Amino acid sequence: MKALSLMEAGDVRVVDVPEPAVKDGELLLQVEMVGLCGSDLNSFRGRNPLITYPRVLGHEIAATVLEGNASIPAGTHVAVSPYLGCGVCPACTRGRENTCRHNLTYGVQRDGAFVERLAVAPGKVFPSTLPLRYLCMVEPLTVGFHAAARGRITKEDTVAVFGCGGVGLGAIAGAAFNGARVIAIDLDDTKLATARLAGAAEVIHSGREDTATRLREMTQGEGPDVVIEAIGLPSTFRLAVEVVAFAGRVVYIGYAKEPIAYETRLFVQKELDILGSRNALPQDFRRVVAMLETGRFPVDEAITTIVPLERAPSMLSEWAANPAGFTKIMVEVAQ
Repeated sequence: MKALSLMEAGDVRVVDVPEPAVKDGELLLQVEMVGLCGSDLNSFRGRNPLITYPRVLGHEIAATVLEGNASIPAGTHVAVSPYLGCGVCPACTRGRENTCRHNLTYGVQRDGAFVERLAVAPGKVFPSTLPLRYLCMVEPLTVGFHAAARGRITKEDTVAVFGCGGVGLGAIAGAAFNGARVIAIDLDDTKLATARLAGAAEVIHSGREDTATRLREMTQGEGPDVVIEAIGLPSTFRLAVEVVAFAGRVVYIGYAKEPIAYETRLFVQKELDILGSRNALPQDFRRVVAMLETGRFPVDEAITTIVPLERAPSMLSEWAANPAGFTKIMVEVAQ
């Protein structure tokens, strides 16, 4: 069967791989669509320290069940969780398998979902009657929903989200789904327009406006209750701590690529909760599916392009050359 394999940094190809071995109790899926993620781009650029080569990419999955069971019969459309925990480490035993120290994610630590067929455990699929392109958006949105859960966001909160890419849009939608007032921040007008459709009440164009000044103006000088950083720049890592309200929460999803110097006095003076957010939990998947089923997220506006599997290698090259020009790229795997 066909697969999209990253042979080494900068060299991605459509190759032939063996059919999956289906273990007892597993489901056999026909992979329909897979989204390209920022981690795929980093792997392509040689900037992902977690990946080894060659590696089949892909972890944002929409599929159809080919061989199912009584609860999930053949023909069911599903989203798929790409994370596999060890089940015995401290994180897993505390119910936080999303941050298992031995985590294996499709397309990173193990071969991924850019294949025609995939065998998975029933607990990793989330059935829905949603269109396939909606199901392909579930996993990236869960990452933002999990960040909103980490920030303990309620309807009483004002939340600032730095970055309106795929993950940032998930954080915006997750915060808005919890009833919060959301302020979206980005450099791109198109992404800010999509952020409004995803639930942002207000937006800040950080290229034309001073973000810290505007946030103070929008919050009567107090700052937002929660800041979610979904970019991964040293400047926005620091800014999050500077602008958040006293007794506020800062949630980091993005990875900064270099060490960051902080004014740590703000941590103590403001008595901040500084929180990391990694991957997602099953309840995040269920909440995203429920949100999408209400029609509250602009899926079509968030998708930049949909291409066939044969176009995926050139699409990665185009994305690497113009990373700001794309929000979500989806690849049709099924022929």
